[in-house]
Amino acid sequence: MSIETTPSSAPDPEWERLVADYLNAPGEAPVEKQTTSVDLMGDTPLTPTWTKTRSGWKSRAAVGRVNTVRGFRKWLRRQVSEHGHASQIGRGIRRAALWVQGTEGAQVTAARHEVQQAQRDYKAAKWAHDRRLMPGKEKDKRRREMEDAFGDSASAMSKYRSAQRDARMRRAVRGVAALTPIAGIEGVGLHLLGAPGGLAATAATLAAFTLIGRRTTAGELYTDRDAKIGDGDRMTDDMVNRVYRSAKVIGADDVVKLLSPCTLTADGSAWEVRLELPDGIPSSKALGATAQLANGFGVSVQQVSQTKGEREDWLTLRVTLKVPFTGKPHKGPLLTAEKVNLWSPVPMAVSERGDTMAVEWFEKTALFGGEPGSGKSAAANNPLLSAAMDVSADLYLADGKGGFDLSPFEPIAQMIDTDGDPEQLLAILRHVWEEVLPGLKQTVKDHSVRKFSEALAAQDDRARFTILFIDEWASYMAAASQEQQKELERLLRLITQQGRAYAVIVICATQKPDSNAVPTGIRDILSTRWAGRCMTPEASDTILGKGRASAGYNAQRILKSQRGVGYLQTGETSEPVLTQSYFYTDEEVEVILRRACELRKAAGVLPVAAEPEVTILDHLIKAASATGRGVITRAELFAHLATVDTEYARVEEESDSAYNARVGRLLAAALDEQGVEVEPVKVPTADGGRSMGYRLEDLQGAR
Repeated sequence: MSIETTPSSAPDPEWERLVADYLNAPGEAPVEKQTTSVDLMGDTPLTPTWTKTRSGWKSRAAVGRVNTVRGFRKWLRRQVSEHGHASQIGRGIRRAALWVQGTEGAQVTAARHEVQQAQRDYKAAKWAHDRRLMPGKEKDKRRREMEDAFGDSASAMSKYRSAQRDARMRRAVRGVAALTPIAGIEGVGLHLLGAPGGLAATAATLAAFTLIGRRTTAGELYTDRDAKIGDGDRMTDDMVNRVYRSAKVIGADDVVKLLSPCTLTADGSAWEVRLELPDGIPSSKALGATAQLANGFGVSVQQVSQTKGEREDWLTLRVTLKVPFTGKPHKGPLLTAEKVNLWSPVPMAVSERGDTMAVEWFEKTALFGGEPGSGKSAAANNPLLSAAMDVSADLYLADGKGGFDLSPFEPIAQMIDTDGDPEQLLAILRHVWEEVLPGLKQTVKDHSVRKFSEALAAQDDRARFTILFIDEWASYMAAASQEQQKELERLLRLITQQGRAYAVIVICATQKPDSNAVPTGIRDILSTRWAGRCMTPEASDTILGKGRASAGYNAQRILKSQRGVGYLQTGETSEPVLTQSYFYTDEEVEVILRRACELRKAAGVLPVAAEPEVTILDHLIKAASATGRGVITRAELFAHLATVDTEYARVEEESDSAYNARVGRLLAAALDEQGVEVEPVKVPTADGGRSMGYRLEDLQGAR
């Protein structure tokens, strides 16, 4: 049996993708791959090439300044504890003194105790011998006992003095051994460098005592066991394992295997690491412990992000140094885009890593949800503005809350309702179902294809995108009758189910995501989801799907200061991604829609009803501007009006006075009908004379 293996020289796509972000700074050209003799998978730490660039040094310096301040504060907090340097020096001095004193004191004490006992025995024997008269034999016995006790006392005293001499000698030797290096270092330092040398020698001595007193009385040694990213500490292997153990994600004896080194991202904003969970621990357990992990890292829950990898036991952990998406919103790419092609992925938002999140809208439907003020409207503006910039997309818009969010789209929309009228929404849905969708189906049949494609759109102008956007469906349902509710839900369900293959994109938005806001049967087939800040985890699950909140994707944790932030789930991503949608101000929306209107007008697809009405005053201003004098005479004005409307043309055999009177009456009636008040005055003519007419500034002021 043979086992195929991959040669060590063969490229590893997974590793190339992993280190790609570490080799390049954001926005810089890719660094050319270099051959190196360092084993990147070994113990040598991975040094990103971008750190040697100017932006890399600048980023590292900024991070270094912050970490220096945090490290100094942490050092100050440590000094008041038993791990402080003063406490270590004190323990070192005490331990050095105890070593010099040694254990001979116990031997001297034991010898002294023997002397005291022997003296007590001698006194007792002597008292027994001298206390009264006794027979001769008893007296001799008492005398011998007294003499033996005296000998024992003298022997014990001799041993005691010998133990004292031995203890003094040993202590002196240890004292010399302890003080000689100190005195030698101090002497050499003072002799060679003077006072600075003496200070340096003193510092070396204190450092030695600090080293001796590192361990506490209980034997504990100061380590980074309490290190936290929130305190400015670096992310390390030990920290990751400690935090995952304290969060009860892994057992006390389990170890998280790191698939990449703990590395600071290129922009210096976050720590990242790819890891592998131990056997038997699902990734959902780690994803649901985000709050516990944030506590272990010493950061807020919004700063911890975990995403699943290609395997069930692979995770990517990201801990940002500050709460993400709390700065200025990202400017969208539509401000500089000439046009948009909905057949290609459309940029919608920016992820925590700064990556552009693009969505492919063909065969997609969407649901945008979030409480008021969460940025739902700004997020939903992205697909609408993108569709507006594509001349092959027809817009059908409805706003149930009767606001002004969709009013700027009115000039380019095929049908629009901004009043929250159920009857108008019903007319829109019927038009899409009875006229638009059958026409799209017929286009597919004519070309004998199964569904729409970009190639079909290039061949046939009838193959167009249809954007159906409904904001606050619940408001329409609340204002509709029971029969209207049934018909509205029936039509929306049919359009959503059957329109996907024919480039009909249904987008729903709601402030209160529940079954009343969007019917469950319709909500379940909306493929793209965006969940802004929600009041409850259940509301978050209503948008993203059941169980997402407990798996770590809980939109309730989004802060109010994080405007436009939400979890984006598309068909291109297996898991929701925390993003911040592009933001366009009202002025920028007007600029984009004005450009969209020009594109559609040039392509001949601007709705007829959207053509701006040219009033009689517009004709007057245009004619006055064309003279170049800032004024226009009645004769010049009448000649211009005759070119735009035959009613102002001269009739055969009509005298000049009759013509001027008739056209004057028509002009006055037209101005009165439009409520324009402008009085004719005498103005200079082209030949230097004067005639009745109008000044350009008066006409512009009457607009």
